[in-house]
Amino acid sequence: MKRTALQGSAFWGAAFMMATSAMGPGFLTQTSFFTGQLGASFGFVILFSIVIDIVVQLNIWRIVSGCGLPAQDIVNRLLPGLGWFLSLLVFLGGLAFNIGNLAGAALGLQVITGMDTRIAALISAVLVIWLLVAPHARKRVDLAMIGLGIAKIGLTAYVALVSGAPLAEALHRSIQPETIDWKALITIVGGTVGGYICFAGAHRLLASGITGPGTEKEVNRSAITGIFTASSMRVLLFLAALGVVSQGIQLDNSNPAADVFLQAAGNIGYRLFGIVMWMAGISSVIGSSYTSISFVRNIHPVVTRHEKGVLAIFILFSTVVFLVAGKPVQLLVWAGTVNGFILPFALLVLLLAVYSKKMPNNYQHPRWLGITGLLIALALGWISIRLLLL
Repeated sequence: MKRTALQGSAFWGAAFMMATSAMGPGFLTQTSFFTGQLGASFGFVILFSIVIDIVVQLNIWRIVSGCGLPAQDIVNRLLPGLGWFLSLLVFLGGLAFNIGNLAGAALGLQVITGMDTRIAALISAVLVIWLLVAPHARKRVDLAMIGLGIAKIGLTAYVALVSGAPLAEALHRSIQPETIDWKALITIVGGTVGGYICFAGAHRLLASGITGPGTEKEVNRSAITGIFTASSMRVLLFLAALGVVSQGIQLDNSNPAADVFLQAAGNIGYRLFGIVMWMAGISSVIGSSYTSISFVRNIHPVVTRHEKGVLAIFILFSTVVFLVAGKPVQLLVWAGTVNGFILPFALLVLLLAVYSKKMPNNYQHPRWLGITGLLIALALGWISIRLLLL
């Protein structure tokens, strides 16, 4: 019975580690920004992205859990050194997101309290460091991620309700869009399962020792729970933004998410935006930092011995870059796009590794899952190359 309870806690923790990592400031900004540009047709992008997200997550979670190895070690079996290259990509992508996440947390805290964003960023960074390095951090982080995820969805649901979105049009255009924006698709997929995010839950399960045969159903359930949790937040925010733009109101591109909450629910909505934005920033800093460091944990014994110190340095460095760089909205949209480019490479090399080399635990990846994953990796890679050449 005790083993079952521990497993249940880890599976929920992994699901919300992935979901709340995705539901960050970039998530809020990108969803609001593209709804303002595409209107109800953005629903098609969301629907299409959910299908992609499910296939991507199931592939990565099943491979990592089935093999009982972190993703970079699996890829290193395909070609020595390739896994470390993947680690570098994920680490740098996570760093880019982390800077934007701290910017979002600072912006949210400024809306709530009126304090300077620099002070707000430092306070948020110190809180996250305390959560990640304190004793019993794993349990503390799981509880924090679950609580933050539920709270963000609840507050956004209220704003979606009062915005008066045209539900019939949203449903119609989600199936028959007036226009399809491939950059929006890559950005949204990148913001939900791109870069570090697609590995957040899988590496969380791995850290709990839940691997090998007999865990497949629970791994599937945890992965899909994470996707649908993040997707429910995306849909609610889309409806909130659509309710605003359908009235002919043009969102402020300097901070589209804040404008959605303000236009939909007035000053109360604006304060709610501050709360949601701060929680989104905090949860994503936790997920980004934890997962990014999991990719370099074994790169050198010093990192292994001083993992908590490296975590703290990673967060503090992100804070310093934000204080120097600024421009959070542009950074958040750009980070989602960059991580969308990383995703097809990461998925492709993992699939090549798991099918071309003998894996630990005699793991055999389901053929149907591998084929659909390969098709999505190739399609996303082709779209990414096209966008780069345009």
